[in-house]
Amino acid sequence: MFWIITAILSAVFAGLTSILAKCGIKKTDSDLATALRTIVVLIFSWIMVFVVGSQGTIGAIAPRSLLFLVLSGFATGASWICYFKALSMGDVNKVVPIDKSSTILTVLLAIICFGETTNLAVKLIATAILAIGIFLMIEKKKSAQKAEGRSWMIYAVLSAVFAALTSILAKVGISGVESNLGTAIRTGIVLLLAWVIVFARGKHHGLKTLDKRELLFISLSGIATGASWLCYYHALGHGLVSVVVPIDKLSIIITVAFSYLVFKEKLSRKAFLGLCLMVVGTLLMVFFK
Repeated sequence: MFWIITAILSAVFAGLTSILAKCGIKKTDSDLATALRTIVVLIFSWIMVFVVGSQGTIGAIAPRSLLFLVLSGFATGASWICYFKALSMGDVNKVVPIDKSSTILTVLLAIICFGETTNLAVKLIATAILAIGIFLMIEKKKSAQKAEGRSWMIYAVLSAVFAALTSILAKVGISGVESNLGTAIRTGIVLLLAWVIVFARGKHHGLKTLDKRELLFISLSGIATGASWLCYYHALGHGLVSVVVPIDKLSIIITVAFSYLVFKEKLSRKAFLGLCLMVVGTLLMVFFK
C-alpha cells in the first residue's frame, strides 16, 4: 500500500507547484517559464535515476513501452503549455479546478482501457460527485476577466484533456520500466517540445530580461514538479490508475489554501461547496478501490 503514500506526496508537491509557478509568471512569458522549469525537472529526474541505479536498464526498455513513454511526454508537454498559459491569464482558483477535471476522463479511460471495474458503481458515483464539484468551482472572474474573455478557460480545458491522456499513456509506458527512469525519459520529451515552441514563437529573446526573483520561483516550481512526478509515477506503476489520479488531484486543497494566503484569492460559498464535493468524490474512490 506504499503506492497510496506516494500518491498523497504527489498531491502535496503538485499543490506547491501551482503556487510557485504562479509567482514565477507574473512578468515571464508562460511558454518560456514552462521550458525553464522543465530543465530543472529533467535534472532532478536524472539525479534520482542515478541514485536508484536504474540508468543501466535503458537498453532493456521494450520498444512498445518506449513509444508510449514518448507519447506520454508529448501529451504532458501539451498539457503544461496549456495549463501555464491559462494560469497566466486567470485566477489559480478558477484554472486549477478545470485542470483537475482530467480526473473524470482518466477514470473513465482507466475503466475502459485497463478494466478497472472493481466497485464500478461507487467509482461512477464518485466521478459524478467530482464533476459536480468541479462545475461549482468554475466561476466567472470579475473585472480583469471581462478583458481577457474566456481564453483562459479554453486553455484550461485543453490542459485537462492532455493530462488525462498523459496518465493513460504513461500507465502503459512504465510497464516493466523503473518509475524514475520512465519519468526522466518523459521529461526529456517535454523539454524538447517546450523549447521547440519557445523558439518557434520567438520567445527565447525573453531570456535576456528574466526577472531573477521569478526565475527562482520557476526553479522551485520545477523541483516541486519533479518531486511530484517521481511520487506520482511510482504510485501509477504500482497502483490503480482510477485511484492514484484522484488522490493526486487532491493537490487542489493545498493550491486553494496557498492561493488564499499568497494571492488573497477567496472562495465563494458555491466554490467551497464544490471543493468539498471534489474531496468527497476522491475519498470514495480511495476507500472503495
